Amino acid sequence: MPLTLPEINALPLPEFVRLFAGVLEHSPRYAERVATQRPFSTVEALAAAFVGTLQTDTPEQQLALIRAHPDLAGKAALAGDVTPESASEQASAGLDRLTPGEYAEFQRLNAAYHERFGLPYVVCVREHTKASILTGAAERLNHSPEQERVTALREIGKIATLRVLDLVRQDTPGGDA
Repeated sequence: MPLTLPEINALPLPEFVRLFAGVLEHSPRYAERVATQRPFSTVEALAAAFVGTLQTDTPEQQLALIRAHPDLAGKAALAGDVTPESASEQASAGLDRLTPGEYAEFQRLNAAYHERFGLPYVVCVREHTKASILTGAAERLNHSPEQERVTALREIGKIATLRVLDLVRQDTPGGDA
């Protein structure tokens, strides 16, 4: 069950890290860094802290974060070897229910993406459909490596923001939530 922002601000460091470890894929170190910035006055400020933390990393750390993301509709997803957050997000876009033709197209684009950039294709799937994800991947194959790094980090920021919003109960004025 999501916690309120005051509850989150009061969490001991290990509990904060445990709760927010999945905000940035396989990278709990970001939760450790964000915890030191408490207290947060809004959930948006909390989400922005995660985005700001990844933006201040070295280029090598940023590439490691991008590489921590699974391929969309890839072998890890099929085998259940992705984080619960990634599995849920991929399912929200229907990537767990692909036709054989769609699966083949995702595999082709994933391979092309790895060959061109040495990275997985990262997109905030909750903002897309299967079709728009495929179209976006094909378009982004035309990026330069630097453009793609910047785009992938922007998408990771969107993913992180949505994941933070999932974890924080936002009470409505005059109500219990």
